Amino acid sequence: MDRKRINDALDRHLRSERSSPSTSRAAKLSSNPPTKEQLDSDSEEENSASEGDDDTFWINWFCNLRGNEFFAEVDDDYIQDDFNMCGLSSQVPYYDHALDLILDLEPVQGDVFAEEQNELIVAAAETLYGLVHARYILTTKGLAAMLEKFKNCDFGRCPRVSCGGQPCLPVGQSDVPRSSTVKIYCPKCEDLYYPRSKHQANIDGAFFGTTFPHLFMMAHSHLKPQKPSQQYVLRIFGFKVHKKT
Repeated sequence: MDRKRINDALDRHLRSERSSPSTSRAAKLSSNPPTKEQLDSDSEEENSASEGDDDTFWINWFCNLRGNEFFAEVDDDYIQDDFNMCGLSSQVPYYDHALDLILDLEPVQGDVFAEEQNELIVAAAETLYGLVHARYILTTKGLAAMLEKFKNCDFGRCPRVSCGGQPCLPVGQSDVPRSSTVKIYCPKCEDLYYPRSKHQANIDGAFFGTTFPHLFMMAHSHLKPQKPSQQYVLRIFGFKVHKKT
């Protein structure tokens, strides 16, 4: 899928929703909502990571896509709690349909969409899940799920030599969707780096938020490493280069 084209289309639809009293559920076009088989097919075309299993739930399918290794699986109960979803309907177009897709609910009878609109609903579901995910990973369960990933180095290691392969954590530079892509934060040198995978480097940073790695380290203070004791020294023919040079 062309991410830029889809994001632009979602933005246009969201602006039109805000200026119109009608809701996304009122729109009816001329095709069927995407089935699991169609979602699996789209995934294979995009990254050859899906295996087309009819019994796979959407959240499990999404988190197992190539490039989505940073994501934890959000509990259905968390998503079904209206309090946890507060404010998201105004940020995500096709909100009701996207939510139904995430929760594997049957579409409302009579709702039919064109192929292009199906594509937008799938993209909206990914955005909605990402924004819910940013909230979920700040909870006790969410922190525990991310702890396992941290221990397995699923988020990658710091590329800085003096950090000695320190496991990193994902972080966003903004909480506003489509502002910046996700970065990895090293708790040892306390700096940000781009993920090594080009697939992960395209993930929206708002899906992890600006708070997560710092709250994670506060909750698991025993995992906080000491800052690097060594610093690279510039030398020419073995002699240190003066700082004023």
